[in-house]
Amino acid sequence: MRTVGPATGSTAPVRLTSYARGGGCACKIPPGELEAMVARLLPPPSAAEALGHDEDRLLVGLEDGDDAAVVRTGDGTAVVSTADFFTPVVDDARDWGRIAAANALSDVYAMGGRPLVGLNLLGWPRDVLPAELAGEVLAGALDVARAAGCLVGGGHSIDSPEPLYGMAVTGLVDPDRLLRNDAGRPGVPLTLTKPLGVGILNNRHKRTGEVFAHAVAVMAALNDKASAAALEAGAVCATDVTGFGLLGHLHKMARASGVTAVVDAAAVPVLDGARESLRAGYVSGGTRRNLDWVRPHLDAGRAGEDQLQLLADAQTSGGLLVAGEIPGHPVIGELVPAVAGTTLVIR
Repeated sequence: MRTVGPATGSTAPVRLTSYARGGGCACKIPPGELEAMVARLLPPPSAAEALGHDEDRLLVGLEDGDDAAVVRTGDGTAVVSTADFFTPVVDDARDWGRIAAANALSDVYAMGGRPLVGLNLLGWPRDVLPAELAGEVLAGALDVARAAGCLVGGGHSIDSPEPLYGMAVTGLVDPDRLLRNDAGRPGVPLTLTKPLGVGILNNRHKRTGEVFAHAVAVMAALNDKASAAALEAGAVCATDVTGFGLLGHLHKMARASGVTAVVDAAAVPVLDGARESLRAGYVSGGTRRNLDWVRPHLDAGRAGEDQLQLLADAQTSGGLLVAGEIPGHPVIGELVPAVAGTTLVIR
């Protein structure tokens, strides 16, 4: 937390999370509502046919809610394009910038691509918070982008009621080596490359001011090595785990792939302190909405409500969920032939 006073000139610690109703990817629009919004953007079959060759260039679009759009360029490569932004997830401005940049870049890695350039997306309550603090956010993001080998080329800013930050990122990918969320097949194991629980710990941080350095380190870590390892292992199906939680993103993967996903709850890695914080009631509204969304498609087995909330925890800058076995990361389940009406099974 920086000890820089607000724009009024007073000097006091600034708790960035107190200036936002939500925090991080937990402030995403609920998945069911979002799908209803974008449904009208999908072209009817007649329109898609009329677009012909131009439509064929869009390798990944809106259909299955994948992590980024992918467009074939015609020279053996494809462009990956994505955007992601959110309200403060931590009080430290530089850490927030680092986390937000890692989160935006993750969408490119989740498609099997490499980022080329990012554009800053900044909303700032300029009459309430000092510009110096916004500069810290941008500096933190630049640190992470440089570590990723990604250029930062400006961006866009507005005066907004709540602080918002993120990036629009453009990258390149081999169109024959895409990682997509609709390419899962029965008999393939599921690997998760980061532990769950950051949503719970972030919620506790927002309410109490306690700092969880290990959660910050996980969120600020890039998914570049995990993406490269997935491609090396021959994976073709992946997504990253963010605001819709493990269960939400896995539901989307299983639904798009026409399979059912079985999760071994005991094998899912969890951050230190997350279970205790969950039992103490630090559960975000986003997590509860995630769980409500997947319940109609979920066979929970013997899993209790606490365990389900942890699996639905709204992550910020989470790991990759890969259909395939990735060395050095835990296998948390498998894909099996579709079970009617059920995309998720907890065992």
